[in-house]
Parts: sequence; C-alpha cells; structure tokens
Amino acid sequence: MAPKLKIVVTPRSFGKSDPAPIELLASQGYEVVYNPYGRILTKEEMKGLLADADGVIVGVDPLDREVLAEAPGLKIISKYGVGTDNIDLKYAEERGIKVTLATGSNTEAVADFAFALMMAVARRVTVIDRACRDGIWKADAAIDVHGKTLGLLGLGAIGKAVARRASGFGMKVLAYDLFRDEATAAAYGIAYRDSIGDIVREADFISLHLPLDGKTAGIIGREQFELMKPTAVLVNTARGGADRRGCAARSAAGGTDLGGRASTCSRRSRPTIRRCSPSAT
Repeated sequence: MAPKLKIVVTPRSFGKSDPAPIELLASQGYEVVYNPYGRILTKEEMKGLLADADGVIVGVDPLDREVLAEAPGLKIISKYGVGTDNIDLKYAEERGIKVTLATGSNTEAVADFAFALMMAVARRVTVIDRACRDGIWKADAAIDVHGKTLGLLGLGAIGKAVARRASGFGMKVLAYDLFRDEATAAAYGIAYRDSIGDIVREADFISLHLPLDGKTAGIIGREQFELMKPTAVLVNTARGGADRRGCAARSAAGGTDLGGRASTCSRRSRPTIRRCSPSAT
C-alpha cells in the first residue's frame, strides 16, 4: 500500500468559515498537518514541517530558496491568496514544483477592508472611539469621502472592486496600471493616468493594489509624498514593502486634525494607522 501523501496547511483561517476544504482533503486520504503554532511560521518551523511533505497550502509564511531546499519531496505549492512575494518562484520552477493561486478568493474582502480603512481615517473613527472610551467628548475635524478623488495604484481584481465601491460614494476615480482595462474604465467612469506621480498629485485618497516585486518594492516614498495634497490619505492593503517608510512597523501618533498626510498601511495581515509627513523616508 502506497504511503499517504502529506499536505501541510499553514493559514490559520483555512476551513474556518466553510468546512468543505478540510472535508475535501480528508476525502482524498491525505495526511494533513495543520499549523501547530497559531501564527505565521518562521523559516525553521517551515523547514521542519516540509521536510517530508508532498504539498503545502501556504499563506504568507516564508517559502524562499532556503526553505524549499529542505523540502526534497515537495511537488506543489498552493497559495492561499494571490500574492507570491513570499515564494521563490524561480527556484520552484527549477525544481519542477508547481505553484497555484486562489485567484479571486479574497477580492471582495480586501476591497471591503481597503474602503473601511479609508472611511475610518477620513471620519476619524478610531480616534473618536478612543476619546469616547476615555470619557472625552468633543467635536473632531474630519473630511468627506463623497465627491472626492480616489487614485488607484493597480487596477486588477481588487482595484476594480474598490472602484465599484467608490462609485457608490460619487467619487471621481483615477487609476494607474500597466495593463489597461478600457471596458471596466468605461463602465465605472475610471480615468487612467500615465504615471504614479499624476495619481498622487491629484487624488484625495490613494489606494495601493500592486503585487510586490522588483519593480513595485518601495514604489511610494519621499518623492511621492512631496507630491501629495496636505490632507491626502494613503491606504495600503497590498504589501508593506511597496511603501519605503515601512509604515506597518509604527503605530498611530496622536493629534486632533488631519494636517499632514494620513496613512493606513497593512503589512500582510497587520494593519496600522499613523500620520505621515513629506520628510518620511
């Protein structure tokens, strides 16, 4: 009798909202090993789990050359999402390891999250919530979302989903993407711009929806912040590496007004909110 194929599953949310994926794996007779740590795994932990694995369903845990080299029997990597910046695709190809993506699986959820962050900063939701919990009752300055200009850096599936939400708020939507979808642009009144500079200069709200690779790493930095409006809001639900300030490493600063550039940033699944300034690197 042939030994069972071993499948490692690292995402903690796998099968939580719907047991069908877990039932499917079980029905195939696989030996399924779930994340025993309840968090994102380290390289050493990944090496240990993958040493005799045939396949892995992975979230944002590291699968670089160093880790993959310790998984001699690995045949397939199934990405629980679409971002592949944690996977050494070139080395996987050299090894003949197939890599698949769950395209569309989190499109609407991320778009909801991006719009929620934008609304939270504009309407000062978290700041006012904290003040109320501390017994401080006072008016706080905020900015409207309706009728404002939204700039989308990346108009893939998630960018389009955010654009659909923006249309319901009567926003003017601008987009920058190397591959233009004229049909979607026409349907939602999206105006393309030729450069990131054009987007950040014109937009009141800027939302990042770009994959992280050699071309997009650090795509937002000092130069782009210098071009932004003083009250601009930047939302990054893509990857923290797209923002050279490494904003996810810092938590919210104080203050009662929107002076200076506000930013909501997400590094993988850990969003933070903080104020930004043109002098940030």
